[in-house]
Amino acid sequence: MAILKTGGTEIYYEVQGDPEGRETVVFLNGVMASTGSWAFQTPVFEKSGFKILLHDFRGQLKSGKPPGPYSFDDHTADLKALLDSLGLKQVHLVGTSYGGEAGMVFTLSHPEYVKSLSLIDSVSETDSALRGFVELWKTLAEKNSPGEFFRGMLPTIYSSGFLKEKEGFLRDRARDFEKIGEDYFRGQICLYETFLGLDITEELPAVGCPVLVVCGEEDLLKPVKFSKLIYDRIPGSEFVVIPGCGHVTIFEKPGELNSLLLGFILKNS
Repeated sequence: MAILKTGGTEIYYEVQGDPEGRETVVFLNGVMASTGSWAFQTPVFEKSGFKILLHDFRGQLKSGKPPGPYSFDDHTADLKALLDSLGLKQVHLVGTSYGGEAGMVFTLSHPEYVKSLSLIDSVSETDSALRGFVELWKTLAEKNSPGEFFRGMLPTIYSSGFLKEKEGFLRDRARDFEKIGEDYFRGQICLYETFLGLDITEELPAVGCPVLVVCGEEDLLKPVKFSKLIYDRIPGSEFVVIPGCGHVTIFEKPGELNSLLLGFILKNS
């Protein structure tokens, strides 16, 4: 656990796994998440001998929250500074949702750093329904009420089956959410505004590294059509839809997802 000062803010990061690992996997968070959100994925890669890098984007839980607006170019600069500080190149990027979008922008800007790119429930552009969901989150965040925020965003990101089956898990998540402070919501609002400006579909054919595109079949927030669009635009990419899964694949179907990610990354190691 460490802090990198860059770009006028502080970026929280963690290095896990084998310090001399053959290659590095960089996990990029969803917008509401933090480094701990990858707890179902990191043990698999540790066991397989990889070095693991996690960090919170500017505006997220453990990193600095400078005044906005932010941009995906800011996230790109922060990640490049972090990789340079650790002497890392040719990494495998794995991003879920917002993290996948940041991963695409980074790959387009700095292809020499990226050996492979795995995208989970991500988009390259928005539509009116998606913008409506994010505007709802923004309105909830402005109220600075952790409980109301959690209850309001819950049905937009999890499948109905997961909501029924994992009540205990979600109660624990709700309790954890009650501990967050006002600064978390300030950061979230900046991140939502950053996301709403995303429009990179026409740039995607320039992505030259191996790409895996994964999405949940029942993703209400970022439906399958968005992942299919990314797959169609990136030459040679691979595409998998996970049945019975909503938006948060890293929680809902970790076993299936981990098999896909590990197999893809080993194949491209």
